[in-house]
Amino acid sequence: MLVSTKGRYALRVMVELAQHENGEYVPLKTIAASQDISEKYLESIIVVLSKAGLLDGLRGKGGGYRLNRSAKDYTAGEILRLTEGTLAPVACLDCEVNKCSRAEICKTLPMWEKLGDLINSFLDNVSIEDLAKGSV
Repeated sequence: MLVSTKGRYALRVMVELAQHENGEYVPLKTIAASQDISEKYLESIIVVLSKAGLLDGLRGKGGGYRLNRSAKDYTAGEILRLTEGTLAPVACLDCEVNKCSRAEICKTLPMWEKLGDLINSFLDNVSIEDLAKGSV
């Protein structure tokens, strides 16, 4: 599993917004400057997070973005699955039903399944609050 720039930046955005968890909207420009991400690229990430219902956005003067729930209620796993599509370590675990013709005889499949479980379990137990506090 290789996490893309989009996934890494999405986590950074969520951590940035967690640090402003006083209900204020943080302008896109402020987030971009603070995280050293281009506004254009950041906008594409914010759209994904907003459409998924993870952020509230407000247009106009005093507008920007904010978390719509407590930072402890978001997990790194949730954010990464949204931006990456999957956290599966191998392609055959990428979907609900393993469609690999060798699945029933594959000696390595149990290892990949356990690794996938470990990855998901770990990331689902790391909250955005944990990341913001540096307590991972």
